[in-house]
Amino acid sequence: MRPASRMKSLVRSFPLIALLPTAAWALQPLVTDETDTQGAGGNQIEVAYSRTVSKLAGMKEVENEVPLVYTRGITETLDLFAEIGYQRIVPPAPEATERGWSNTAVGAKWRFYDNEESKLSFAVKPEVRFPVSKEKEARGLGTARTSYGIGLLMTQETGFGEVFANLAAERVNYSDDALNSAERRTLYRLSVAPVWKVAEGWKLALDAGLTTNPDRTARARMGYIEPAAIYSPSKDLELALGIVRNVSDGDVRTTQVIAGLTWRFR
Repeated sequence: MRPASRMKSLVRSFPLIALLPTAAWALQPLVTDETDTQGAGGNQIEVAYSRTVSKLAGMKEVENEVPLVYTRGITETLDLFAEIGYQRIVPPAPEATERGWSNTAVGAKWRFYDNEESKLSFAVKPEVRFPVSKEKEARGLGTARTSYGIGLLMTQETGFGEVFANLAAERVNYSDDALNSAERRTLYRLSVAPVWKVAEGWKLALDAGLTTNPDRTARARMGYIEPAAIYSPSKDLELALGIVRNVSDGDVRTTQVIAGLTWRFR
């Protein structure tokens, strides 16, 4: 794959790896999700700004995204959520900048196991992403066929805070047969994130994982690492900042900065 095509494939795919199938963060800005739910009648709104910069062979492409997620607690252990996001993609030729709304998504989180004695819990999180138009797909603003994913989530409370772990799978479907042939469409992620409670209202986290590289011309396995900080001025409000860096992706260098706000209410 030529560098320009390689970069286009990477920038289209890396944010999906980072944010799916965990688009509705339980703890922004982490990739690895936790098992907590909102409880019956609880509501949560998450908004974030992410800036992804990918560099290859002297070229740079930048993607800015603003996702908005609403979550509603149906029972004490079941949440439903919906997400929409706006993207702005600046390729190496800035005059070809693209912008617009990307795929919308709906999903659920069900905590099916919760042991109060051992402080260990498990949840499952399915998600469906609805298609955009073929014209938007050609511009890099989503996929024109329905995509879907599912994640198995674990939370273990510890003396210093918590540890989250995920095993997730995602199927990405394009309408363009060339894209379907050029990219791996079944993507996996295995990740873990210890979270430390370091002071009143403050948490620090280190999220790391192995993921599938969408580019068929590259090694199938790559990874990421993300240091993050979360500040809670009140029990219902959180401010977060994280920096995601890809690992073992050949000559490509991708860095994603995520700043988020979470508000919970009834």
